[in-house]
Amino acid sequence: MKGLTALTVAGAIMSSAASAEIRIAHVYGKTGPFEAYAAQSHNGLKLGLEYATGGTMEINGEKIVLIEKDTQLKPDIGRAQLEEAFGDDDAHIAVGPVSSGVALAMLPVAEEYERVLIVEPAVADSITGSNWNRYIFRTGRNSSQDAIANAVALGGEGVTVATLAQDYAFGRDGVAAFKEALEATGATVAHEEYVPTDTTDFTAAAERIFTKMSDVDGEKKLFIIWAGGGNPMGKINAMEPERFGIEIATGGNILAALKAYKELPGMEGATYYYYEIPQNPVNDWLVKTHFERFDSPPDFFTAGGMASGMAIVEAIKKAGGADDTDALINAMEGMTWETPKGPMTFRPEDHQAMQTMYHFRTEIQDGKDYGVPVLVREMGMDDLSIPLRNN
Repeated sequence: MKGLTALTVAGAIMSSAASAEIRIAHVYGKTGPFEAYAAQSHNGLKLGLEYATGGTMEINGEKIVLIEKDTQLKPDIGRAQLEEAFGDDDAHIAVGPVSSGVALAMLPVAEEYERVLIVEPAVADSITGSNWNRYIFRTGRNSSQDAIANAVALGGEGVTVATLAQDYAFGRDGVAAFKEALEATGATVAHEEYVPTDTTDFTAAAERIFTKMSDVDGEKKLFIIWAGGGNPMGKINAMEPERFGIEIATGGNILAALKAYKELPGMEGATYYYYEIPQNPVNDWLVKTHFERFDSPPDFFTAGGMASGMAIVEAIKKAGGADDTDALINAMEGMTWETPKGPMTFRPEDHQAMQTMYHFRTEIQDGKDYGVPVLVREMGMDDLSIPLRNN
């Protein structure tokens, strides 16, 4: 009997030790067209957890266990992988994914399992809009934040804009938000063009845009919303849109994509992040550490991943642990925390992170093989009126 008791106690101790860990699942597109985005996001998440825990990778004495799941950029696989993370792996919190389409398939799973999913970096407004539920938080920017920041940077009376975007949630939500925001500046949208996500020949789309814009008077811009390969900006620029008085404009992007910006010095837009723009201790650490470990600067989605990792640590500290989802939600609603971009705040109504965006102008600089987005001005949380879309 004594032996049985000892075994029972030992089992309880082992069970307690096993439970004294914080399980975070990163469910993201490790393979597929957005592999570069995914790698940045994952590195950033790990760096954020490291920074926020002072290098211990523990929160309140509990070890962080990071679980990786590959969505392969497919909605059905993303949903199944999140179910596995919450069901089989008993993850307390999940982060991801890269694609908006995959994210929309994953949202109901968080509600079904009553666990928090931090969306990073998927952008579509509907994630924290019409498809949102109370278990969803987003550290990444949404389409409205992108759109309104770009509208503020590009819009004005007498400006006419055509848009080119990919034909899925990211592109259509982005254009809808941009159009709404742009019209508030006095500008008008003359034409919307949508093409498949894997398009590489933009001749037909560009010719339709040129035809629509050729007789328009005043300042004319073609605003491109794009993710992944294809280089629509460079290819359309080679078709000499200036013949029709059209200037190309776009938002920020990863460093590899900025190579196309070198062909367009002076181009303006708004960006989520460029490593030389934010001036704060978190970004200083990120830039220094990233150069030391990867021999390269941190990129667009590295900063976003780091923001999500820092949000997780802050939330668990505030909630007193990771086991009580309601306590986590209460801690996160309205929570402000530090990131490489400066402070972010989860808006209580839809859990979207309010954050700074940056108006830039492209500049050619020695030693850089891309167009550098140089800061024109910061657009803080209070400068951007981001609509609620979940009601």
